[in-house]
Amino acid sequence: MARVQNPPTTTLGYALFATRWLQAPLYFGLVAAQGVYVYKFFKELWTLILMCVGGHATETYVMLAVLKLVDVVMIANLLIMVIVGGYETFVSRIGLQGHRDQPEWLSHVNSNVLKVKLATAIVGISSVHLLQMFVDVHHTSQHALLWGTVIHMAFIVSAAILAYMSGPMAAHGDRGHAVRPPAEPVRNEHAPEPRPEAAADAPAVPRQPDPDGEAEARIRAAGFPARKLLEDFDERHPRGFDRETVARLGKAEFVTARRNVVFVGPPGTGKTHLAVALGVRACQAGHRVLFATAAGWAARLTDARAAGRLDAELASLDEHPLLIVDEVGYTPFDPDTAGLLFRLVAHRYERASLIVTSDRPLGRWNEVFGASAPALTDRLAHHAEVVRLDGESYRTRRSSAAWAD
Repeated sequence: MARVQNPPTTTLGYALFATRWLQAPLYFGLVAAQGVYVYKFFKELWTLILMCVGGHATETYVMLAVLKLVDVVMIANLLIMVIVGGYETFVSRIGLQGHRDQPEWLSHVNSNVLKVKLATAIVGISSVHLLQMFVDVHHTSQHALLWGTVIHMAFIVSAAILAYMSGPMAAHGDRGHAVRPPAEPVRNEHAPEPRPEAAADAPAVPRQPDPDGEAEARIRAAGFPARKLLEDFDERHPRGFDRETVARLGKAEFVTARRNVVFVGPPGTGKTHLAVALGVRACQAGHRVLFATAAGWAARLTDARAAGRLDAELASLDEHPLLIVDEVGYTPFDPDTAGLLFRLVAHRYERASLIVTSDRPLGRWNEVFGASAPALTDRLAHHAEVVRLDGESYRTRRSSAAWAD
C-alpha cells in the first residue's frame, strides 16, 4: 500500500520553527546563574565552618546556616530541572537515551511534567524559608510569619491544582503517543496504515489492539508460548522485586531507547511471564518482537552458520527491535554455541533491545557461556535494567497447595 505523504512544510513554517533557538542563550544564562549559587553555597559553608571553629556558632545559628545551604541546593536543583528539562522540551533533544547518567525524570519529561515538578520544587523551597522563620521566631515578626504561612499555603494549593489539571492533559498526550509507532523499528512496507481517527480513540495505556489489528498480528508473529499480561502478574508471589521498574518498563520506552532488560531469579518466580508481558506491550506500542528460548536461538544461529548465512541472519533480525531470550542458564553451551550467542548480543549492542531471563546472576554466566561470558555480559548489561525476583516456585507452591487440599 502506498504511503501517505505529509504535506510539505512551508518556508515560513521552517523559519518559525527555527526561532526556538532564540531560547538557547536563555538556558546558558541560567547555567551562569547556577554558577553564582555554587559560589554562594561555598561562601555560606566556609562562614559556617569558621564560626564553628571559632566557637561563636550557637545551635540556632548552625540550624539556620544549614537551612540556607539546603535552600541554595534546592534552588540549584530547580535551575538544573529548568535548564535540562526546558531545553529538551522547548528547544532541542539532548539525546541522552541509554546514557548511564540520564536522570530518571528526563525519560518522560514534557511540558506538563515539567510544570508539576517545578511547582513541587517551589513548594519545597518555600517550606525551607518558612522553617527558617520558625527557627528564628524570636527575630521574626508575627506579620512576617502570617504572610509567610499564607504564601506557602498558596504555593501548595497552586501546585495541587496544577497537578490535577495536568493529569487529564498528560493522559491525552499519552493517547496521542500510544498509537504513534516509532519510525525506526517499524519496517513492514506492506502493513496497512493506521486510520487517522486512531489517535483520538486510543487508550491512555497501550493495552488494547489497534483498530486495524496490526498489534494482534505482531503478537501472533512474535512466537510467544502463551499470551501473558502485566496486569495478570501475581505481585504477591515473589518475595521481592522492583515493582516501579517493571511498571516503567511496561511503557515499552526501553525499546525505543535500545536498552535491554534482564530478569534474574529462581525457576517459577515469573521471569518468563514478565518477559512475555513486556513483549506484548512492545507489540502494542508498534514494535516487532521475536521470542525463543536460549536453546532455540542457539539452534537458529547454528543452522544459519551451517548454511553460510550467519551475517545475513543477524541482519534480518534487525527488523525486530526487540528479541526475547528465555531460560538462559538451564543448559550450558559448548564454546562454539556460546560464541554464536555472543555474536547475537554483540550485533544488537546499542542497536536494538533484548529481554533475557536467567536462573542465575550475571556473575555466574561463566557456568553457561564459558570464556565468552565476560564480554557477553558486559555488552548486555551496559544499557540494561536488571530485575531480580526472589521467592519459591509459583508452580510448586500451587501444586503443593492443591495436594494439601
